[in-house]
Amino acid sequence: MSYKKIDLLVNGKEQVVELNKVAKQANSAVLFREGDTVILSTLVYNKDELIEEDFTPLVVQYIEKAYAMGKIPAGFVKREAKPGDFETLTSRLIDRSIRPLFPKGYAYNTVVDTIVFSANEESDLQTAAMNATSLCLYLSDLPIDKVVYGVRLTKIDDKIVVNPTLSELKSGAFDMYVSGTQDELLMIEFKAQGQEEIQILEVPEIDITEPMMAEEPVTIYHTNELSEDDFIECLLKAQEAIKSATTVYKEAFEPLKKEPIELKLRDLKEDKELENYIRDHYFEEIQEAISHLAKSERASILHDIAKKITNELDKDYDFVYNAVNSIKKDLVRSSILDKGIRADGRGLTDIRNITIDTNILPSAHGSCLFTRGQTQALAVATLGGEMDAQMYSNLTDKADKLDKFILHYNFPPFSVGEADRVGPPSRRELGHGNLAKRAIECLIDPEFEDTVRVVSEVLESNGSSSMATVCGGSLALTAAKVPLRKLAAGVAMGLVTEDERYAILTDIMGLEDHDGDMDFKVTGTYDGITALQMDIKLGGVKINVLKEALEQAKEGRCYILELMEKAKEEIVYNDKVLPHTINFKVLPDKIVDIIGQGGKVIKDIISKFGVNIDLDRKTGNVKVTGGNKEVVENAKTHIISIVNVPGREIPKVEVGSVVKGKVKRVANFGAFVEISDGVEGLLHISKLSDKRVNRVEDIVNVGDEVEVKILDQKGFKIGLGLVKVIK
Repeated sequence: MSYKKIDLLVNGKEQVVELNKVAKQANSAVLFREGDTVILSTLVYNKDELIEEDFTPLVVQYIEKAYAMGKIPAGFVKREAKPGDFETLTSRLIDRSIRPLFPKGYAYNTVVDTIVFSANEESDLQTAAMNATSLCLYLSDLPIDKVVYGVRLTKIDDKIVVNPTLSELKSGAFDMYVSGTQDELLMIEFKAQGQEEIQILEVPEIDITEPMMAEEPVTIYHTNELSEDDFIECLLKAQEAIKSATTVYKEAFEPLKKEPIELKLRDLKEDKELENYIRDHYFEEIQEAISHLAKSERASILHDIAKKITNELDKDYDFVYNAVNSIKKDLVRSSILDKGIRADGRGLTDIRNITIDTNILPSAHGSCLFTRGQTQALAVATLGGEMDAQMYSNLTDKADKLDKFILHYNFPPFSVGEADRVGPPSRRELGHGNLAKRAIECLIDPEFEDTVRVVSEVLESNGSSSMATVCGGSLALTAAKVPLRKLAAGVAMGLVTEDERYAILTDIMGLEDHDGDMDFKVTGTYDGITALQMDIKLGGVKINVLKEALEQAKEGRCYILELMEKAKEEIVYNDKVLPHTINFKVLPDKIVDIIGQGGKVIKDIISKFGVNIDLDRKTGNVKVTGGNKEVVENAKTHIISIVNVPGREIPKVEVGSVVKGKVKRVANFGAFVEISDGVEGLLHISKLSDKRVNRVEDIVNVGDEVEVKILDQKGFKIGLGLVKVIK
């Protein structure tokens, strides 16, 4: 194909797509431009080798280049290093949107690289990267005939805004990202964004002669949870934008699509006759295996059954195990659809047994062990000062930023019974931690200025450990006395469908996640949704089903919140280890006295009392944080003693008068002359003579008596001019 340049107008935004211009040795390459954003997306697959493992061998890499914003990478080594959190999360977001498009049994090792070459501070790089990748995939010679479009929405002044700029998004009430094809939704990411609003309240003033109303500004904080009905309204708006965009893409690029190759798919190793035999002879054993809830135990039993059948029939083990697994899946799904009974005996809306233990770690600031069925998360909150905040800078940021709310999620292999070493955080761990953070962040009181870190240690997992993190994290923060406007709870939902029949499941376990058709996590308060993540495994989901799932999730969430509220009332605080903070004000010009020359004074205070001190030069606010109340109070008393030292009175001198004095000190710029007890003036080198003076010592030296004229006075600063040196 020769070079092609296509100009598009997509949902009000101009886009330019260039084909066969760069990276021509890749199987597919798209140079995508939207305003100042320029992104290259490439796709390469190895058609000479089939991957035998049972998964889609797809790797998606989203890569940012510092030069795209006229920056040089920070750090000692001045080149791009390992991907940052934003790059990792964006890679994951794209992966989850395009992976469902690959046919079952696809086994070619495939790599998608999406690289940002140019951007500006208003660029929404996630949506641009998603759409560039989608076109690259669609225009390849893989048999994929659907275009994916990513759209972002927010609400400003009660109006839904489609594809806002980053500054608009920042001022919006929420951040909703949706990807889908022309007829199907594939993925949803949502977070509420807390906002401060200044309202003018009229306050009545008592006046005998004439009653008046005074106006008083009041700051009101909105946590901005979204109701289920409003969520569906936004989703319909997103669906409309996706349909419009994919229609434009289809019309423009369908004639340019390469002839699809004939794929050789992985042998799925299915044998229907074998499956029927096993169903007739081993049905009860497989059914018994399903009742074992732990993933590791259930898998072990199913493997044992498959080995026994393999030995009995002298069949290929993989065929036998796949047949056993297929029967297990059918059993799980049919029981749900036909009887409304799940593998563990629960009804569709039942939530597993929940226990909550708060502050079980005596030396931690706040902790909560949240257990739901066989899922258990230990959430631990730690308070710190401004120096403990996480510094970060995304590509589109002009300057570094401080993140004062940090949430880390750890998923060690032992939590699912796997014998493996604990390694660095995976994409999944970063994604789950990000979801939990989004669920809680908007609920923290904006007046709380301390840095706080929550770590969730998943100790046992059988479904929805990220939701356990939200529940445990909310209570750990509360146990550390972090002011939350409301508690947040989370629940994972599932969906099982067959033709027109469907069943929505509340609080799914790992088995239902694996064998179901939808993974749907909802977090929020009694008042609405704070965060949501949805991945569709089948060909989309109808809006009416999604609405029903949201309402069912709300019921489950409220039930969990009731248990959390009871646990909150029973918290025994770790007052002995909780840091104590005092805020007080001094005159802004006294801040320099607290700091001292070269920071000597403040370093001495920190060392002596073992406290952290944050100073605001503009307002004069002093914030002292320490291990307990006593040391903080002592540090405050010491600081006040520094700033309340009686100051010298400004000396009174008569400008223009001539006085006698003595040279006390000499510097390269002039001499300091004592003109009365304790009062000095500066005799600048330029005031020593009418002619140029190279060295002060050529005219005056320490100890010389001089006659000087007082030229000016600015507070304590007195300017002098030399009249004569007294010999």
